[in-house]
Amino acid sequence: MEKLSQQEEEAMLAVWQVENGFIKDFMDAMPEPKPPYTTLASTIKNLEKKGYLKSERYANANRYSALVKEAEYKKRFMSGFVNNYFKSSYKELVTFFAKDKKISAEELKEIINLIEKPEK
Repeated sequence: MEKLSQQEEEAMLAVWQVENGFIKDFMDAMPEPKPPYTTLASTIKNLEKKGYLKSERYANANRYSALVKEAEYKKRFMSGFVNNYFKSSYKELVTFFAKDKKISAEELKEIINLIEKPEK
């Protein structure tokens, strides 16, 4: 599974949100500023070629759905992100956000609770 560009990730977020849909459905789900229709159509076709999407033909249009689950993509690329930027240390990642005041003490306590009492 290869890393997606920002444009591809934005398209995939719309696909994951809509689940099964046509390009117009994905366009409607995207935040402003929306890409041109033809740009989104090209991006969706590229995602299909890369194996992220599958399509079914309906009359003269394709309906697309994800082959890769959002959680699977996030898990894989968050691991790469942590490896590349934080020396494979999630502690370094949390420390970075704590020092930059992007995470509060209350949020850290919630994280500790999740670690100590994972949901089954």
